[in-house]
Amino acid sequence: MSSEELALRRQMSELCASLFARGFSVGTAGNVSARLHDGILMTPTNSTLGDIDPERIAKIDLDGNHVSGDKPTKEVFLHQAFYETRPEAGAVVHLHSTWATALSCLEDTDPNDCIPPLTPYVVMRVGTVKLVPYVKPGDPKSGDLIRELGGNYSAVLLANHGPVVSGKDLFSAVCAAEELEETAKLLVALRGLPTRLLDVAQVAELKETFGRI
Repeated sequence: MSSEELALRRQMSELCASLFARGFSVGTAGNVSARLHDGILMTPTNSTLGDIDPERIAKIDLDGNHVSGDKPTKEVFLHQAFYETRPEAGAVVHLHSTWATALSCLEDTDPNDCIPPLTPYVVMRVGTVKLVPYVKPGDPKSGDLIRELGGNYSAVLLANHGPVVSGKDLFSAVCAAEELEETAKLLVALRGLPTRLLDVAQVAELKETFGRI
């Protein structure tokens, strides 16, 4: 095992434990992956993010074959689709975090813009979030639905399921997933109240300054 892979396994274990300890994941919900030059590391199926053994993290090769560690998450298709359509993605985080999942269940959530520009940081770190139609967990169709988006979104909400967020590396993906969850919490808290969103010019300025997500 290369030093790069060992370091990434340890980082994944630490960041997953942090997400779990702060309530972004409960029970065995959620899964995380990160890309290596020769494959993808994924949290194992039916595992809690609070106690991920670095040595037991699953590894699949670039063709999707399981090569080491425990059996990968059943959402493997979801992760693969992000990597296939977003070459810049170095990691993917899928959570069942409370407030983002709540938005994924609300009938009036805009399917083309689930997380409107409430703060500059959600624009900078997450970007526009698309709602993906419901399929049962672990269904390979989830990967097809992500591929249909053509890599145009760094984050999505799975209807009645939860958020999936990609990032340039594992730390960035985790931070973006946290930003999405906190913004979702603000949006639910502000429902029914007059709310000031960032305007088109302000969003454009952020995108010009900080670039594509």
